[in-house]
Formats: sequence, C-alpha cells, structure tokens
Amino acid sequence: MSQTEYSASGHPIHRHKEREDSFQPAYGDEETIEKVTAHVEKHIGEVDFVFHEILSDKVHIDVLRVPPTKGRNYYTLVTCGMSALPMTVPQGAEQFRFAELLLCLPSDWPLTEEAMQDDKNYWPIRWLKTLARLPHDYNSWLYAGHTIPNGDPAEPFAPNTKLSGMLLSLPTIAEDPNGFFTLQMSEEKEVHFFSLLPIYKEEMDFKLKHGAEELFQKLDEARINEFLQVQRKNVCKKSWFGFR
Repeated sequence: MSQTEYSASGHPIHRHKEREDSFQPAYGDEETIEKVTAHVEKHIGEVDFVFHEILSDKVHIDVLRVPPTKGRNYYTLVTCGMSALPMTVPQGAEQFRFAELLLCLPSDWPLTEEAMQDDKNYWPIRWLKTLARLPHDYNSWLYAGHTIPNGDPAEPFAPNTKLSGMLLSLPTIAEDPNGFFTLQMSEEKEVHFFSLLPIYKEEMDFKLKHGAEELFQKLDEARINEFLQVQRKNVCKKSWFGFR
C-alpha cells in the first residue's frame, strides 16, 4: 500500500502499487474448505460445483457454486480460501481479520467451461478471486462499505455492462443473515462473509463524497443487493434510459 488519501466524506482512499514480492505457491487448506463448504450448505444450499484454482499465489482461492432452486432462482458463488490467512486490519478490528466473499448470478448466466472463456461471462468469478487475494497481496483488508474500482479511472467490467466497481456489503440472501455472516472456525478465529455489489462509477463517486451509508440507503430503496443485474438502474444518475 503506497499512500493514504481522504475522500470528501472523510474516509481513507488507498492506492496500491504493483507487487514487488515473488510468486509464493499456495495450496488448499482442508479445514477451511470443509468448514466453509459446510457453512454455505447450511445457510444457502448444496454446493454442486467448485471452480478450482489450479495455480495459486499466496492463498488458494476456490469458488463454490450453489445452483438455483425454486426458492432462490439464481446462482450463489462463494469464495473458499481467502480466510486461510488473516487480513491486515486496523487496530480495533481484529475480529474481522478473516473473510470470504460472495455474489449471485441470474439462473441463465452461462457457467460452462466454454462460456468461461469469454470475459463477459467470467468477470464476476474473476473479481471474486481477485478481491479475495487483494488484502493478502497488499497487506490491506476488506470490510462492508469498502469500494474497489475496476482500474483508475474505473472502466466497465465487460462490454455488456457499465458497472465498473465493487461495493462490499453485508449478505442479505440467507434465511438467517446474521447466522450466515459469521462462521466460528475456532475459539480464536471468526470468518465473516461479505457480499459484492457491482456498482457504477457515479455510485462510487457518490460514496466518496457522501459516505457509504448514504449510498447503501439509495441502493436499499432501489432494492439492489448482491444479485447481479448487468443493466440495472444507476441510483446516482437523475435519469436512466437503459442500454441500446
């Protein structure tokens, strides 16, 4: 982490330099895999597929997939491995050193091996893995209200959307959101699950100026959560006419 700036709302802005350390091979931690998978299946649903990481640097990040059901007509994707190592949290936030991430995709989202070759289909998984690794690469941390742009300046994730950044939030999809949020791995280790909400540049700018709480209020009023809508309403533009 190179320097700290402050937004108009008074919150820090972290800019990251390219990593200077060498590749550090990592392998799946059996306890993490077993307990995270069991926790997801208890609160969300049965894991029917795992996007396994073949070659891992520093932490081994797999992505668990829970398929659509009659009650939940969407895919739920959850990282598994981010919590194998602690994040570098500020003083007072020690209980949030371990985390995993999730987001939800429409039931018709192409998730075949062939479809994953096209970045317009793969980018949500790529971003789950990228952000799961980010705190370990840069001695940083992720928590609810943090935003991460797709580049500087931020650019759309893919040609089929203008969404260009991620906002971390508390999960809303589980029947017991509070129970799902925290996994007690051991007496000393709690793992917390955060949702990724893809957002627009204007929404990121609004958050930097007014703070995360005001952005969350706008998103809540529009009923926007971790379910990805590539062409959803932009809550920080006065008008929205869709994509042509």
